[in-house]
Parts: sequence; C-alpha cells; structure tokens
Amino acid sequence: MQRYGVITNKIPREIVLLKARPCAWGKCAFCDYIEDNTTDTGLIQQVADEELAKVTGAFRRLEIINSGSILELPLSVRKQVRDLIARLKITEFICESFWSYRRRFAEIRDFFQAETRIKVGVETFDDSLRNGVLNKGMYFESPLEVANYTDTICLMVGFRGQTRESIARDMDIMLQHFTYGCVNLFCENTKGASWVDEGLKDWFRREFSFLEEHATVEVLWENTDFGVGSLD
Repeated sequence: MQRYGVITNKIPREIVLLKARPCAWGKCAFCDYIEDNTTDTGLIQQVADEELAKVTGAFRRLEIINSGSILELPLSVRKQVRDLIARLKITEFICESFWSYRRRFAEIRDFFQAETRIKVGVETFDDSLRNGVLNKGMYFESPLEVANYTDTICLMVGFRGQTRESIARDMDIMLQHFTYGCVNLFCENTKGASWVDEGLKDWFRREFSFLEEHATVEVLWENTDFGVGSLD
C-alpha cells in the first residue's frame, strides 16, 4: 500500500495514510476503506513509524488520513504527529473526522498546536441519500450547522440514487458555505460496480470542469489521485 505522497497543485502538502483502530461508525453502505483498520496497536505504531519518517516538512503543510477519524489513531501516534509538526515547523495540519466527534473538534485543534483543518465527509446534503442510501449516520438541521464546526468538507459524486439536481445543489452549498472542499468521484470497489453511476460522473466532468481552476476545491477523479491508497 502506498501510504506517503506529495501533492503539488492547489494546496501543496505532504499526505500520509496511516493505519488506525476501527471506525467509530463503520456502517457506511458504500465503504470498503475500513478494511485498512486494525486492532493490532503494534502494527498501527509500526506503520506510523515507517511512514511519518518520510515527512520532510517541505511545504510546512501536512495531511494525515486513516480509515476513520483522527481520534481513532492511538494517543501515542497522535503525540508522534504533534511532535513531528513542532519539529518540522509545520504551520497547517489537515485531518479527517466523523461527524459524531464534532464536539471534540476544538480539542483536536488545540492538541496539535498548529492551524488545524478538520475534513468532514458529508458526501451529500440530501439527507435521504446520505442516510437512507449511504447509511452515513450523519444528521444535522442545515449546512450551516456543519459550517459551524468546520470549513472543510468532502462530497461524493456518481453513486446510484443521485441526480443531476442533487449534485448541483451539493456543489452550490459547498461553494457558498465552505472554504475548502474535496469532491470524490465514486469508483468501483469491493462493494461492487452497482454503486457507480458512470452517466452522472461523465455529466459532472463536463458541467463542473471549472472546479479544476478553483483554488480551494480539489476533485479526485480517481480515489488515488492524492498519491496514496494504491497498491505498490
């Protein structure tokens, strides 16, 4: 598994994919990402030691991702990341979290002692799709509630049940209420090809190609576009 990568366009940074304990939710209908998690803390630490050693601090910006939320990394690994941030004088740290941890976001930001952006995987603002189809277990009253906790979200495009209208609404909400966005085009995984709507993906590529020029919105046309997650 490729776990260390360098992103040079838009928001240059180093990115590291770590192993972590099981996702707190772990019930998303579309996700096979959680197969990378483990209860073997020795293995988690081994991967952290190997991959964090590759970080140079070249861009003063670091992103850490794992198969769930930042708080599912053992405390020892989080301290290791915090020490790395301080030693390399990294000024911006990016991580991911499930919505259920939102009341601990301030704690997360304080812990790493650097400007910290927390990505939340909303996937879509259509509640019937997000919870009824994707089984995200993420409920909120309005996009503003999410924006009160974070300025950075991830959206997903091209899964069955979506419509052009729902996608366009998601993009509008992202651009209006959030500073940073990451749009993932859904790719076939071990859940099967039946999850993918290639027609919607093709339409999105045509209609939202302008996002390629947006300074703070990143589009992953393939799920390994950040340089991590692919098999060596």
